[in-house]
Amino acid sequence: MLVLTRKTNQSIMIGDEIEVSVLAVSGDKVRVGISAPRDVPVFRKEVYLAIQEERVSAQAKPAAEQAADRAAKTS
Repeated sequence: MLVLTRKTNQSIMIGDEIEVSVLAVSGDKVRVGISAPRDVPVFRKEVYLAIQEERVSAQAKPAAEQAADRAAKTS
């Protein structure tokens, strides 16, 4: 992990197209702004993890349904 120190109104670049700016610091909270191309998804980590969880359960569900269908047919 790269750790950088930035002040309000300073930025870092990720590649050529993604800019992360420090907009404000208030106590233990930091407000950041992210400029990225529209085709690059940007999520808070907890939202990203929830999306990944949904994808895994959506993929697992059809397999379970298929197994139940096969079991019903052989009965």
